[in-house]
Amino acid sequence: MRVFDLSGLRYLTLLVLGLLIAGCAGTPTYNPTTFPFELDEEKLAASNIRTVVIPHVNLGTPSRNYLEREAPRIDGFVSSYLKANGYKVIDQREFKQLWSVGTRAYGDPVDPTSGRVNMKTFAQIMESVRDELVQKHQLDAFVFTDLVELEVPFSGGIKHLARWDGVSRKPPLQGPGSGVTADFDWNTPAAVASLQVSIFNADLQRVFFSRGGLDATDAIDTRSSSGRFTRRRNMLENEDFVMEGVQLAFHPLIEMKSWPGNPD
Repeated sequence: MRVFDLSGLRYLTLLVLGLLIAGCAGTPTYNPTTFPFELDEEKLAASNIRTVVIPHVNLGTPSRNYLEREAPRIDGFVSSYLKANGYKVIDQREFKQLWSVGTRAYGDPVDPTSGRVNMKTFAQIMESVRDELVQKHQLDAFVFTDLVELEVPFSGGIKHLARWDGVSRKPPLQGPGSGVTADFDWNTPAAVASLQVSIFNADLQRVFFSRGGLDATDAIDTRSSSGRFTRRRNMLENEDFVMEGVQLAFHPLIEMKSWPGNPD
């Protein structure tokens, strides 16, 4: 009668399961909300972008005040990511100084009461900044990094995940409690933030545009008996979430290894 070594069989089974799990771990989960990026390959090839600057101003309407406070830190992540992928990043302080000179010459393009942007004035300032940076640093492109806010519900199945711009996030809680009431309306939209990247070459032509989700800027207020969303006291603190958003926003200009935009 043959005697089977069950301990060896058990070890082999665990080994095979481990290999299967490791293989699956490297496969990105498809997320249909991944932003449909725009990439002008012809202009990009002609520009040969290697030296860039990250403006401290938005390309469009200024971000909400509470997001604007986080912008320098997010720009730091963007700068590190670009440098790690072979780009030279000009110190943002140089852009700020030249922008100040431009606003004194042409006026502030942003209306402080309405937040609207005068694009003619904006373009005049950008041209003056461009001329200086091209002459001094051989600038190839401007990388605008706008922090934009959207609204999505945390209604994705049992885990109540919110999905937007390629990410999936659980609802954050804020307050002394640890949960919500049974009648909480999960279809109520909550505020979330994304990083919007717009890249313009030295001719001020757009060559790339995309967005990557960051994190929720609203949290469930556990002090409320009925359950409601409230603005988070601390936001965009999770560095892993921020880096995921940065990688999503720059794909495919900088390829994201686990990009979730492929359906198969």
